[in-house]
Amino acid sequence: MSELFHRKLERSAIGFVLAIIVAASVGGIVEIAPLFTIDETVETAPDMRLYTPLELAGRNIYVREGCYACHSQMIRTLRDEVERYGPYSLAVESKYDRPMLWGSKRTGPDLARIGGKYSDFWHVAHLTNPRDVVPESNMPAYRWLARTELRTDDLSAHLSAQQALGVPYTDEMIAHAGRDAYGQATPDTEFADGVMQRYGEDTSVRGFDGVTTQVTEMDALVAYLQVLGRLTDVAYQATAATEQMPDASD
Repeated sequence: MSELFHRKLERSAIGFVLAIIVAASVGGIVEIAPLFTIDETVETAPDMRLYTPLELAGRNIYVREGCYACHSQMIRTLRDEVERYGPYSLAVESKYDRPMLWGSKRTGPDLARIGGKYSDFWHVAHLTNPRDVVPESNMPAYRWLARTELRTDDLSAHLSAQQALGVPYTDEMIAHAGRDAYGQATPDTEFADGVMQRYGEDTSVRGFDGVTTQVTEMDALVAYLQVLGRLTDVAYQATAATEQMPDASD
């Protein structure tokens, strides 16, 4: 019966077109319908902060070098993932990611909460020669990052593009992007104070690659890695609230 129906349908051009439209409509509705309740399903994070220009530059380098091809940035609710990586990822944590880097490939570990887990020195050593800190690693070395001066003259354009996509960078942030990137990696200069004024007192200002005489791509990438999972504490707050809930069996 089913086979006979399909034969008749395939011989009728109009019927086949209508069947395609119905199938596509069902798929579209399934994808679009959740957007009508997105305000109810996506968490709020009042303490969420923006990427600084240096961190955004590091994110661009992360994308340029294809790091997302081997590392995901989305911890699922599975128990083994939560125990290994930390609280599962929340949608609001990616609200300023353009594009998002959730990924699905884990040749290397998930990096959603890598920020603060290791020291800057560890990250520099790992990127310079991964086998020095993880003997079994098959990750390529990125030692040239420490020798390559970070380009900052185009960072205002990068922030402006992010602003156009809905990220709430102010015109002042855009105007000072290059200087703020330089100041975040050179704490002893006059530009360092401006970074914390515009991005908050919790912003890390230091020589991420261990050298404060210049700003390199290594500075930018380490600064980005060190902020992953630390733009907001909402995931940790949700975990703490869950743990404090009384057991239904009590």
